[in-house]
Amino acid sequence: MSCIFILLEKSLLGAPVQFKWQKAQGNYIAVTGADHTVKIFDRHGLKKNEISLQGPSVAMDWDVDGDTLAIIAEKSTCIYLWDANTNKTSQLDSGMRDQMSFLLWSKVGALLAIGTVKGNLFIYNHQTSRKIPVLGKHTKRITCGCWSSENLLALGSEDKIITVSNQEGDTIKQVLLKTDLSDMQFSMMRNENRVITTENTISVVVGKKNLFLFNVNCPENPIDLGFQQHYGNIVCYHWFGDGYIMIGFSHGYIVVISTHFQEIGQEIFQARDHKDNLTNIAISQSLNKAASCGDNCIKIHDLSELKEMYAIINLDDENKGLGCMSWTDDGQLLAVATQRGSLHVFLTKLPVLGDTFSTRIAYLTSLLEVTVANPVEGELPVTVSVEVEPNFIAVGLFHLAVGMNNRAWFYALGDTGVKKLKDMEYLGTVVSMSLNSDYAAVLFEGKVQLHMIESEILDAQEERETRLFPATADECRILCHTLTGDFLIYGTDAGVIHYFYIEDWQHVNEYRHSVSIRKIFPDPNGTRLAFIDDKSDGFLYCPVIDTVYEIPNFPPTVKCILWENWSMDKGVFVAYDDDKVYTYVFHKDTIQGSKVILAGGTKVPFSHKPLLLYNGELTCQTQSGKINNIYLSTHSFLNGFIDSKNHELRQILMQTLMLKRFPEAWEVCKLLNDTSAWNELGSACLHHMEVEFATRVYRTIRNVGMVMSLEQIKGIEDHNLLAGHLAMFTNDFNLAQDLYLASSCPAAALEMRRDLQHWDNALQLAKCLAPDQISFISKEYAIQLEFTGDYVNALAHYEKGITGNNKYQEHDEACQAGVAQMSIRMGDIRRGVNQAIKHPSRLLKKDCGAILESMKQFSEAAQLYERGQYYDKAASVYIRCKNWAKVGELLPHVSSPKVHLQYAKSKEADGRYKEAVVAYRNAKQWDNVIRIYLDHLGNPEKAVSVVRETQSLEGAKMVARFFLQLGDYGSAIQFLVMSKCNNEAFTLAQQHNQMELYADIIGSEDTTNEDYQSIALYFEGEKKHFSAGKFFLLCGQYARALKHFLKCSNTEDNMAIEMAIDTVGQANDESLTNQLIDHLMGESDGMPKDAKYLFRLYMALKQYREAAQTAIIIAREEQSAGNYRNAHDVLFSMYAELRNQKIKIPSEMATNLMILHSYILVKIHVKHGDHLKGARMLIRVSNNISKFPSHIVPILTSTVIECHRAGLKNSAFSFAAMLMRPEYRNKIDMKYRKKIEAMVRRPDTSETEETTTPCPFCEFLLPECELLCPGCKNNLPYCIATGRHMIKDDWTVCPYCDFPALFSEMRIMLHSENTCPMCSETLNIANVKKIADCTPYLKPEVGDP
Repeated sequence: MSCIFILLEKSLLGAPVQFKWQKAQGNYIAVTGADHTVKIFDRHGLKKNEISLQGPSVAMDWDVDGDTLAIIAEKSTCIYLWDANTNKTSQLDSGMRDQMSFLLWSKVGALLAIGTVKGNLFIYNHQTSRKIPVLGKHTKRITCGCWSSENLLALGSEDKIITVSNQEGDTIKQVLLKTDLSDMQFSMMRNENRVITTENTISVVVGKKNLFLFNVNCPENPIDLGFQQHYGNIVCYHWFGDGYIMIGFSHGYIVVISTHFQEIGQEIFQARDHKDNLTNIAISQSLNKAASCGDNCIKIHDLSELKEMYAIINLDDENKGLGCMSWTDDGQLLAVATQRGSLHVFLTKLPVLGDTFSTRIAYLTSLLEVTVANPVEGELPVTVSVEVEPNFIAVGLFHLAVGMNNRAWFYALGDTGVKKLKDMEYLGTVVSMSLNSDYAAVLFEGKVQLHMIESEILDAQEERETRLFPATADECRILCHTLTGDFLIYGTDAGVIHYFYIEDWQHVNEYRHSVSIRKIFPDPNGTRLAFIDDKSDGFLYCPVIDTVYEIPNFPPTVKCILWENWSMDKGVFVAYDDDKVYTYVFHKDTIQGSKVILAGGTKVPFSHKPLLLYNGELTCQTQSGKINNIYLSTHSFLNGFIDSKNHELRQILMQTLMLKRFPEAWEVCKLLNDTSAWNELGSACLHHMEVEFATRVYRTIRNVGMVMSLEQIKGIEDHNLLAGHLAMFTNDFNLAQDLYLASSCPAAALEMRRDLQHWDNALQLAKCLAPDQISFISKEYAIQLEFTGDYVNALAHYEKGITGNNKYQEHDEACQAGVAQMSIRMGDIRRGVNQAIKHPSRLLKKDCGAILESMKQFSEAAQLYERGQYYDKAASVYIRCKNWAKVGELLPHVSSPKVHLQYAKSKEADGRYKEAVVAYRNAKQWDNVIRIYLDHLGNPEKAVSVVRETQSLEGAKMVARFFLQLGDYGSAIQFLVMSKCNNEAFTLAQQHNQMELYADIIGSEDTTNEDYQSIALYFEGEKKHFSAGKFFLLCGQYARALKHFLKCSNTEDNMAIEMAIDTVGQANDESLTNQLIDHLMGESDGMPKDAKYLFRLYMALKQYREAAQTAIIIAREEQSAGNYRNAHDVLFSMYAELRNQKIKIPSEMATNLMILHSYILVKIHVKHGDHLKGARMLIRVSNNISKFPSHIVPILTSTVIECHRAGLKNSAFSFAAMLMRPEYRNKIDMKYRKKIEAMVRRPDTSETEETTTPCPFCEFLLPECELLCPGCKNNLPYCIATGRHMIKDDWTVCPYCDFPALFSEMRIMLHSENTCPMCSETLNIANVKKIADCTPYLKPEVGDP
């Protein structure tokens, strides 16, 4: 709140100060002080007049219209009247001789009431100059009074009586009180029904403590309201609102009470505004504010929210305190008198006047001050002092205009400052004014005057300086106008909007509306115009294309429309009323065409007038002369949305899409990270034909199909064609069709309908766009109709689809096929069948046959199947119509077992069994084949052959029954077992003593344990221990099986012991094992069994170490007996088993196997004539001759001979000398004795030195037949082909036994031999592969047992 002016005590000559604001207009204030004058000032503090009185002023008051000020003074019987319109003062003689004490104008008329100190009353009608003296109204001084809206006059006097009189002065009612009266007011107080029509209540302060209320119509029930003592005395009070009273108390309290029936006297609000004292309160109903003064300050409350302090005005210089206070009726000015005799006038409400041009705004900041600012471009505000308090303001690019009534003042806004240009008077009161860079347009009395602002500068032609619209007086009245950079636009009461192009100085466009144009609002460029018509409907007009769009949901209370000045949002505008701002968006380019949408609404703070809209920010002017910026709720995302929650982000996304703010929507979608949000953005881009942005969106969500579709339509310049494609992408096909048809490529509509299979639409379009396509569309439509079962129309369209052009032969054949099928379905079977037979398609014949078959037209169906070479189907249908002759003809071509079966049954029924059996065979009905062979053809051999071939259970039963009838029990049993009838077979075997046969048969079948047990029990009863044991073993009863095996006779002993070993191996039972070992050792019968059985037992029990020891013993016995190959095989098999079980080989076993193998190799080498290798092996054997006790002399003799042949003379001599020992000499073969004796007598110690080869472990060179490396002390692996130690670079293994051999030597040996010398498996050279890395074979396998 700003102070307008101050009247100091020196101008008023001291306290107490009285003042009165002019009613209604508030243009003047009458002030009087201690001197005998009343000074009249205007609202800016300029003194208008001064009235001299005969004495100090007693009272003064303005009439209801503010035209006349009445004053009474001491020592005077005259009433002073000052006329505000003529600025003249007159005196009115009251005719009263006593001193006047009270003066008050009526609320509704020109009646003036004056009271005197003696209680007399004088009523003066200023309009008629009638005077009504009323003597003796009261007996003492009249101190207070009030008029009602019905012109009733209530007066209070020192005689403590209240009188109520009519306008003639007649007393209607009077009330006697007990104490002094003051501050009387008329008001309305609701009754219990809350219905009021007139001011029915008089309120008066009684004794400065109580508030007395009484109803004029019912004075007998008054209300006397008392208050708390600490509040102090009542200073003053005011009625406001709906029956509320605000009361000010001397101790600084203000209290609000209600006069409602149920709340009477109840304190609604109470506050202590001032600490020490309160001197006055004032209420402005127009402002809805209340002010209290005291303690050198003024405090202002909002009546709608009393607890909140609206403003505080401190008057620190007024140390004596404040006095009375009053508001103008319009609430703009508040005057406060002080105790020291000064007067302060404050501006509390400023007329909300403002204007904009582009982003520049001009607004009233004080009564005589206008501020020009450009907040968008950041220009500093410029303050312009004006000469008059304006009632209109206009701003342009370089100028400011203010004015009132019919006069305007122009100012130039330059870089150096503000310069007053001129003032102009117009031919009528100015309604509105608009400026651009050069011109001003002024609306007055239904006309618009367009004139240059600075004509002398432009040196313009005279006719371009000014022009009046309309040109003639009898034309329509102009109701609204505006000025853009290029155009004067105005609307008339005839509903016409005119565009006047200033540059060409002529009208260039007009639009005729149905009703009057009340207001117009162009966008910054003037290319779009929003207007409000006389029905309060809103429209948007585009003069470029001369099109009008209705603004949806347009409130009738809208006062003005503002366009968005931000260039990126040029389609956005807002409409506002007193409470709300409505945001609209004009979508120019959408697939549905241009349209206006309502984006949302924003609540406007109280008394805010929007002036400028820029990027969603609304600049508003307030009553205090300031501007305030608020964001539209539709643009809330501009405040930032990174920290928003999901539901808030969804709302923001909707806002950005409505405003076409796609970059912001993109950021929102990134935060949401939700496919549905991206799809919404993509759909909006399609809707607004933003192809590039839509492509980017769909690429982000990996919608490949949509991206590819959009890429294909990029660059299309035809707006309708592009919109059609986009409408199709959004599934709005009807719209897409309309757009395609309006485009340069109408055939796209037909293509779309065909792709969508909207055949009705496609045919309609094809008639106009592509008649040559009707046949093809008819065919597609017919296919769809056929699918839905509409065969009548399908047939018609198939027939329509036939072109008869050889170029489209395939198409015509498809249509003919459709005709054939539809004819059959429609019952025209002959036509359909003929069409199908003529048609080249096999598939058509099959389909038509199926249709006929479903219609039970079997003969025609079979005929078509046969023509189509579907012989199975044809035969099946011929069977259904009992045409066996045709079936027989087709049978060689039929593969279906079902058909063959049906044919076979028919032939069997006819007694033609040979044909039946062939058909049953083709149908794979083996049981029937067997039955025919047995029952009708008498060919059991064939039946048996079929049973064996097919393993048919039922067939086996039939054959078994056949043999049973013939008495061939063995065959019967065999076939019963084959048919799983084991119980019958067992019984039959038992009855006819064929159990051995049954046992043999069942042993080769998959049989249950129960069957095996039955056989075992049978043999047990027959004392056939071996068979009993065998079948007890099969059924898992190991103890009983072992018992029977051990009871077997000597003839079966070997086989029985073998079976016993298997039994114990499977049982894995220690007691059974011990029982068998005792038997083998002879514990039970005193006859030890062969050790080989013990070896077998250990192997069966997987006790490999014990088996190895037993194997060594067995091999030793075999060696002692001279069975060297047997001994070799026993040791080899044990060696292989231990190696498989990953058990270390006992060194004794490995050594014995090596010596035995060396002995076996001798024969191979000697046979091949390789005497050196044979001699080397014999030397190794002879060095261990003790292991061959049965053949010492023959072996030594062979060694001597082979060594001699190989040139190993020294070795031959050594072994010859050994033979000469007495125990061997006589056993030498006579053929060789003399030669050996001669060798000993004449020794030759020469010997070929043995070749050395490297150790495979350490590469140490040692003799090739040496198997212990002196270098690394390792036992070396030996070659199974030569007996030599192995070499790394010449390594292979037998693929069966995995024993190593020298690759080169093995290949040489296999040229003459075809078995492995170690495992005796058949080998060929191809099986032997050289091994590059022999490291895995060098791991030791031999160790202590």
